[in-house]
Amino acid sequence: MVTIRTQGLSVRLGSHAAVSGVDLALEPGQLVGIIGPNGAGKSTLIRAMLGLVKRESGSVLIDGADSSRFTRREIAKRIAYLPQGQTLHWPLAVERLVALGRMPHLGPLSRLSAEDEARVDAALKRADVLHLKGRVATELSGGERARVLLARALAVGAPALIADEPLAALDPGHQIDVMDLLKLEAAAGSLVVAVLHDLSMAARYCDRLVLMDRGRAVADGGPLDVLTEASLARVYGISACIDPDGDWPLILPTGRIRG
Repeated sequence: MVTIRTQGLSVRLGSHAAVSGVDLALEPGQLVGIIGPNGAGKSTLIRAMLGLVKRESGSVLIDGADSSRFTRREIAKRIAYLPQGQTLHWPLAVERLVALGRMPHLGPLSRLSAEDEARVDAALKRADVLHLKGRVATELSGGERARVLLARALAVGAPALIADEPLAALDPGHQIDVMDLLKLEAAAGSLVVAVLHDLSMAARYCDRLVLMDRGRAVADGGPLDVLTEASLARVYGISACIDPDGDWPLILPTGRIRG
């Protein structure tokens, strides 16, 4: 199992303070949603956790050790990463693309073992793309490609998963499938962190939400503690109808707040 902690984490992109003083403690067995408006620092925050952008100050601890002590391969074994909006340039077969998720476990010039192949097939099945084996990845639809890339992240077999906008380009049915899958991963003991824009999906599925605004974590807690009329007005500049009843909370934006 993997824990991730940030302490006073700040990141500057050029002259812009993208992340400012964020303190988080992320534990196994949670599905944590990172939410907030465009430009709030969500993607930069998770990239800083993974060591993909340079910190200005603060620390990132993975299992209690500073992330700078780990190689990229060591981090990749512990935390699978699904970036947003990847463009595919090479006409790889779907199963070969998903097999790239096994790279952190392979030595130079190593071939996939029978166990590696089994993990690839299992990931294809879990992401509902097993039927796409043999297809060329660059010829897939946007939604198919998104699910294949999720399968690649699952194929890593890491005890933690960070997904940046995993619902982008998916139809409603497959959005539900992906959130069901992420919830199951967390229920099985993994730490799962997902950047999300759909507030109803975030409220329905996430155990915990972190609300970002202008680089800061301005709220952190249970979904209905974070998604209040006041917080949505302050951070998103919207009015909203919030129905907390039943198993499926509904967050319906109703208008822009002007002035």
